[in-house]
Amino acid sequence: MADDDLATLGPAAGPRTTSTDQPAAGPEHPQPGDGAAPANGPAGRWLPRLVIAGLVLAALNLRPAITSLGALLEEVRDGLGMSGTVAGLLTSVPALCFAAFGIAAPRLARRWGPGAVVCTGMVAITVGVVARPYAGGTGGFLAASALALAGIAVSNVLMPVVIKSWFPSRVGPMTGLYSMALALGTSLAAALTVPMTGALGGSWRTGLAVWGALAAVAVLPWLVVVRQRRAAAGAAGSTAARPAEAPVRITASPTAWALAVFFGLQATAAYITMGWMPQIFRDAGVSAGTAGVLLAVTMAMGVPLSFVLPRLAARMRHQGPLAVLLGLCGLAGYAGLWLAPAAGAWAWALLMGISNCAFPLALTMIGMRSTSSAGVVKLSAFAQSVGYLISIPGPLLVGTLYQHSGGWGLPIALMAGLMVPQIAVGVLAGRDRRIEDEV
Repeated sequence: MADDDLATLGPAAGPRTTSTDQPAAGPEHPQPGDGAAPANGPAGRWLPRLVIAGLVLAALNLRPAITSLGALLEEVRDGLGMSGTVAGLLTSVPALCFAAFGIAAPRLARRWGPGAVVCTGMVAITVGVVARPYAGGTGGFLAASALALAGIAVSNVLMPVVIKSWFPSRVGPMTGLYSMALALGTSLAAALTVPMTGALGGSWRTGLAVWGALAAVAVLPWLVVVRQRRAAAGAAGSTAARPAEAPVRITASPTAWALAVFFGLQATAAYITMGWMPQIFRDAGVSAGTAGVLLAVTMAMGVPLSFVLPRLAARMRHQGPLAVLLGLCGLAGYAGLWLAPAAGAWAWALLMGISNCAFPLALTMIGMRSTSSAGVVKLSAFAQSVGYLISIPGPLLVGTLYQHSGGWGLPIALMAGLMVPQIAVGVLAGRDRRIEDEV
C-alpha cells in the first residue's frame, strides 16, 4: 500500500487499462460507479456500495464538530471564560487546521492509502469531539478540537479524490450525494445540539461530546474498505507496470488559483455563518433555541440544493452563472441581517443557506477542472489548503469588530464586502478549463 497512487481506492485486482482518466502513478482499477464489476469476485460487487456508505457517513461527520459549537458558543464562552476575541479565534481554528492538515493529505495518502487515511480521520474526529469538553480550560479545548479538525481536514481533501477514482463519469451525482450528506450532518448538529443538551441534563459539555457517537459509526465501513483493499493488493502483487506521468505544477495554473480563492472566500462566509449567525439572532432578541433552529434552516437548505446543484453544474460548460446567483443571494441575506435581523430572520436564514451552497459548487468544479484522479488530488489539496488559509482571518476579524464596535453593523458590512470578490473569482473558476492544459 505504501506505493499505491494516492488517488486510488478501488480494488487492486481488477482489470488494468491505460485510460488517461486513470491515476498514472499507481495501480489502476475499474470504474465501479459506472456499473463495471471488478474482476475480483463478490467483493467487487458490494465494495463500491460500501464505499458509498462510507462516503455518506464520513460526510455526515465533517461539520457537526463545528456547528454544534456554534449553537452553544455563548455557553462555552461562559464556561471557559473566553473573551469575544478568543471566541473569534475559536471560530478560526477550523480553517487553520483545514489548511495545515489538508495540505498533508496527499503525502499521507501516498504512504498509507486514502482509505486508511479517511478511516484514521474518522477516529480522530471521534476522539477529539468526545475529549474536548473535558480537556480542561481553553487550551485543552483548542487542542482536542484541533485533533477532530485534523481528521476533518484530511477527509475534506480526499473525498473528491474518492469520488473521481471510483465514479469518474458520475462526478456530479456523487458529489451531490456527498454534499447532501454533509449538509444534512451540518443542519442536524445545528438543530439538535441545544435540545439534546437540555435532554441530557443541560451541560454544554455533554451536548458537544454526544456527537462523537456518530463519528464512531463512520469508522466501521472504512475499516472494511481498508481491509479488503489490502487483501486485494496483496493478491494482485506488484508486477504491473507503472506508466509515467508528467508532473503538474499546480501553482502555475490560473484556474487552480481562482478555485483556491473562491474556495477560501466561500469558506470564510460559511464559517462566519456557522460560528456567529446564532449570536446575531440572539443579540436581536431571538431565543437561543430558535437561533439554533435558524442556523439549522440555513444548513438544511444545503441538503436538497447540494444534491441538485452539482448535477446541474456538471452539465454546464461554464459554472460562473451559478457562482453569481449564489453570491447575489448572500448579498441579499446580509442586507436583511443588517436592516431587520429578527423581523425577517427566516428569510435571511433561507438566503444564507442558498449562498452557502457555493461549497458543493466548489467541490464539483474541483472534480471537473482536471482530467485524472491524480490531478484532482493535487487540485483538491491545493485549492482547499490555500482556500482555508485565506479564510482564517475572517471569523477572527468578525469577533474583534463585534467586541470593539458593540454591534453587528461593521461585521455584516465586512461579510457583504467579501461576497463581491467571491462572485468574481467564481466566474473565473467556472470557465471550461483543465489544469493540465494550462501548465
